[in-house]
Amino acid sequence: MADKANKEEVQVEDTATQNEATTKPQKEVSLKESNPEKFLADFNWHNYEEGIDPIDDGKLEEFEKLVAENFVDTLDDEVVEGKVVYITDRDAIIDINAKSEGVVSLNEFRYNPDLKVGDKVEVLIDVREDSTGQLILSHRKARTIKAWDRVNAAHDEATIVNGYVKCRTKGGMIVDVFGIEAFLPGSQIDVKPIRDYDVYVGKTMEFKVVKINHEFKNVVVSHKALIEADIEEQKKEIIGQLEKGQVLEGVVKNITSYGVFVDLGGVDGLVHITDLSWSRINHPNEIVELDQKLNVVILDFDEDKTRIQLGLKQLNAHPWEALGEELKVGDKVKGKVVVIADYGAFIEVAEGVEGLIHVSEMSWSTHLRSAQDFVNVGDEVEAVILTMDKEERKMSLGIKQMTPDPWTDITKKYPVGSRHKGIVRNFTNFGVFVELEEGIDGLIYISDLSWTKKIKHPSEFTNIGDELEVVVLELDVEGRKLSLGHKQTEENPWDKYEDEFAVGTKHTAKIDEVVDKGATVKFNDDIVAFVPGRHLEKEDGSMLKKGDEAEFQIIEFNKEFKKVVASHMSIHKEEEAKIVKEAVKKQAASADEAKPTLGDANAKLQELKDKMDGKK
Repeated sequence: MADKANKEEVQVEDTATQNEATTKPQKEVSLKESNPEKFLADFNWHNYEEGIDPIDDGKLEEFEKLVAENFVDTLDDEVVEGKVVYITDRDAIIDINAKSEGVVSLNEFRYNPDLKVGDKVEVLIDVREDSTGQLILSHRKARTIKAWDRVNAAHDEATIVNGYVKCRTKGGMIVDVFGIEAFLPGSQIDVKPIRDYDVYVGKTMEFKVVKINHEFKNVVVSHKALIEADIEEQKKEIIGQLEKGQVLEGVVKNITSYGVFVDLGGVDGLVHITDLSWSRINHPNEIVELDQKLNVVILDFDEDKTRIQLGLKQLNAHPWEALGEELKVGDKVKGKVVVIADYGAFIEVAEGVEGLIHVSEMSWSTHLRSAQDFVNVGDEVEAVILTMDKEERKMSLGIKQMTPDPWTDITKKYPVGSRHKGIVRNFTNFGVFVELEEGIDGLIYISDLSWTKKIKHPSEFTNIGDELEVVVLELDVEGRKLSLGHKQTEENPWDKYEDEFAVGTKHTAKIDEVVDKGATVKFNDDIVAFVPGRHLEKEDGSMLKKGDEAEFQIIEFNKEFKKVVASHMSIHKEEEAKIVKEAVKKQAASADEAKPTLGDANAKLQELKDKMDGKK
């Protein structure tokens, strides 16, 4: 490299010599020849002894001027421009007008496979002089420094930059901008949702630098920001022209469970699921698909026109208007069950035309059940039109009318006193509903379940689904009510108990339970008598206890209320009881004789009145 400096020096000297030859054709006489004494006096013996050749000051100044103009100061870490002068298998030789050429690894030019001799490149002096005296340059560092300057300038000035989409990453893409890896969030790729990120990999696109983190050297770019700027202009133009009833073309941008968002060219509108089709649908994707072009009508929008309500079905006439005039109440129609609720089912009899079958119109039974007990979604059913209002677009249907009403001949099938078997369908606190056949339900009151058992709730006696034998007790044809009885299927055992346990009869049994104010005695499965506390007294004056067996006398029997009262004390105090009873009768008779008559009372009153009047 020193040779190059020597060459430059010789070139400078040759140039000076040629210039002198041009201006001074005659050879100049040296000081040594013209004045030897002065030459010896001014001679620099130190330079001569050290071997230093003297250089003319003018030539030295000229040389320094050339160096300043052409050579790079390698002491400063500044980015300089160099020229590719040679390319090897591994390196590129770069001339930066320094004392020697620099070397840059070809790996730093991988982004530029077309690099060739003569190209201008930016480099940074990495090592001024290595162990071999070689100048080491870095194109990558220079490119990074310049890239940060450019990125910051693009951010500050809001200019558009080009970037190369390198690959996908979590949440977005990695973009090469000026050699810096910038992050492109998925939400900033386009104004519409992106379903396939891979289509952008390998593309060169325009971006806007939206955020820079200097601490972590992070850069965020956006392609959406460029699109939004154009869309904003289109949006203002479209919004200014919006009118209700206007038909516009749009593209399906997004599909949700409640509706479809349509891009009208920068302005989004919502088609609610109920405005997609006159027919009932479960999800909007049954009607439309993403990126589909379609015409929609503007139904409404707010004052700022930021919320636009669109309709698709309104482009076609309502199906009710297409119904024939010949369709009338009483006609039979076929339809498909589209929705089931607790109160009934909706049947689509034509596209967009639905009728309601109320649960009460699904069965002749007065015992109401859920609609799911009769039909399922998707079932094909036949029904009768019960009511129809074309203006209100309402229709009620019935399927029970497809079969004869079982109550038409109810008096013949279920006369009072007849016996039948039915299925227990439901309980209430006061009785049991029994179904004799489809549409014929009857009620057994809790008091008509058993002659002898005291039942608090029907579930103590039977279960839903059990078969019971019943007797028709009452029949109300107009009210469509049947009163049934179960205990009437057997003889009333209390009829024979009325004689067997008549007042005064005696029976032997054990004390079953000691209860409040007395005890109970179980004579059989049906007869449980109550013994008052004082009637538990034995002949020796002690009281009967639980488990004691004794003889009891019936002192009260009530068949209607199934009440039986017994006494043990009356057995051994029967004679005393007779004496007391006779004494009570005599006392009552004496009292009756001593009672004044109505005439006697009037006489006494008259006598008192006369005394007060002074007559006596």
